[in-house]
Amino acid sequence: MAKKEKAPKAPKVKRAKPEWIRTLGNAYSVARKAQPLVGLWLGLIFVLVLAIGVVIGIQIGHPIYVTFLTIPMATLVTLFTFARIAERAAYASIEGQLGAGASVLMSIKKGWHTVPGVAANRNQDVVHRSVGRAGVVISGEGGNAVRVLMTDERRKMERFMIGVPVHEVLIGDGEGRVPIRKLQKHVNKLPKKLSKAQYREAVARMRSLGGPNVPLPKGPMPNMRKVPKR
Repeated sequence: MAKKEKAPKAPKVKRAKPEWIRTLGNAYSVARKAQPLVGLWLGLIFVLVLAIGVVIGIQIGHPIYVTFLTIPMATLVTLFTFARIAERAAYASIEGQLGAGASVLMSIKKGWHTVPGVAANRNQDVVHRSVGRAGVVISGEGGNAVRVLMTDERRKMERFMIGVPVHEVLIGDGEGRVPIRKLQKHVNKLPKKLSKAQYREAVARMRSLGGPNVPLPKGPMPNMRKVPKR
């Protein structure tokens, strides 16, 4: 009898890593570029918090019980510290680049819709347009000449978005400007003036105006949304 040929084995398919692992990995890479010893510092923080828990446990007579309770606390403190370091490193990596403000604004996924590069001049000053429950935000990056572009865009929005509040945000360091690292917090703190229905209508109106008019570098801002928040 002829021997039956064995069927060829199907090639093993590597499972993709979960999204949160890739996010943490990317964030760690960014943080390590800014602070090469970030891993050592995080390890020391974990050990320090754990040691404090052990000492407290010994003093109250329950070292093992308190140690087990301290482990999740030490993990949270370490993740909290890592999130702050990674966030600062991410902002530092894009600060001063053309379109950095747009990257930060576009990373705000909840409650905001941003169209980057709606206007620009020869000096590479650029204006972005965002809409949220607070209204329309006209943000500008560049020198003092960008104020003219922002004023023109504001007038355009006031004509097109009747009844919708319009805010201006000048991005950068200096008097009257919002630093890139504080931009997201500044925008989210603007008072909400529109209902959800009015917000959806404002987004639809803004989309009808078309997309970006200025080519910008794609995505210099790492995705920090799934890194543990501060």
